[in-house]
Amino acid sequence: MPVTDILQKKNFSREDIIRLLSITDKSEQEELLKKAYSVKEQIIGRKVYLRGLIEFSNLCQKNCLYCGIRTGNTKVTRYSASDEEILEVAKFAHENQFTSLVLQSGERYGRDFTKRITSLITKIKQIATPEFRITLSVGEQSFDTYKEWFDAGAERYLLRIETSNEELYRKIHPDNKLHSFKTRLQCLENIQKAGYQTGTGVMIGLPFQTTENLADDLFFIKKMNIDMVGMGPYLEHADTPLYMYKNSLLPLYERLNLSLRMIAVLRIMMPDINIVATTALQAITPMGREMGLKAGANVLMPNLTPAKYRGNYLLYDNKPCIDEDADECIDCLANRVKMIGEEIAYNNYGDSIHFTKRGIRTQQTLTR
Repeated sequence: MPVTDILQKKNFSREDIIRLLSITDKSEQEELLKKAYSVKEQIIGRKVYLRGLIEFSNLCQKNCLYCGIRTGNTKVTRYSASDEEILEVAKFAHENQFTSLVLQSGERYGRDFTKRITSLITKIKQIATPEFRITLSVGEQSFDTYKEWFDAGAERYLLRIETSNEELYRKIHPDNKLHSFKTRLQCLENIQKAGYQTGTGVMIGLPFQTTENLADDLFFIKKMNIDMVGMGPYLEHADTPLYMYKNSLLPLYERLNLSLRMIAVLRIMMPDINIVATTALQAITPMGREMGLKAGANVLMPNLTPAKYRGNYLLYDNKPCIDEDADECIDCLANRVKMIGEEIAYNNYGDSIHFTKRGIRTQQTLTR
């Protein structure tokens, strides 16, 4: 079926999505991206929301087969930023008109870690404002832990499923209880249940992955009623088991274009969610994140991690912006966003419209 006819539909079938993701014609891809951008423009506007990112620790108890900071990688110099360093970043973010900070680290468990995150949430709110949004991306935890952090003041949580196909999930993770697909799913459900604006995402162009898998990923995101999504091209790391498949991967620019089509199709399917233009896009081409914005994404996450740590938080090879300080990163982003005809929405919390609507619907149901 012609792309023009598919894009006129109100709802896409699985076959429609597979067709859109399989586009090879440049004019057809431009048509898809243009449609997605028009949807974003209509629902969200030409606004870009900033989330200041601090990768505060690369200590991780997981051993995922694709990740550069996996516990089995002995070549990594491990670090954990101090509370003072983290709070200094929070202060910088607040003073530079950020309204949100993302605390991201490797996955760790235990009461000491839980208490530290709870304390940091409280202190960040005191440094900034009570309304300052905190996003956590620290992996699988118990429902009680998620609830404790939510009650302390965290509003958003990002836990990437990486793939919604259980068989593929098992191929990119060790075969043990610590890397359970069912646990990952349950954690996502618990995050929603705890009250967070819930985020997830997938890697695009994985070994063994099919276009059908990616189409099912998009349906998974929609069925889960996800509020925010961060997805981008799979980029290999030399010190990981999956690196042995590097010669069987899609060429980098094909992974980039497939990622742009994934963003575009999801924007059309879920017009009011927040979608991140990921750093992985920029790892393939300098204007990758801007291309993501033009495909329908509306969020950027400038890296505010202290420069001395950035080179040691490498989930994949050739990560960009590891040698810039935070001021350079922000100035660069502002110029790039302006260049494509958009503007950074400073002093805007940028909450997911989808989440707000979902909360209203839930409240209406409870009061009936």
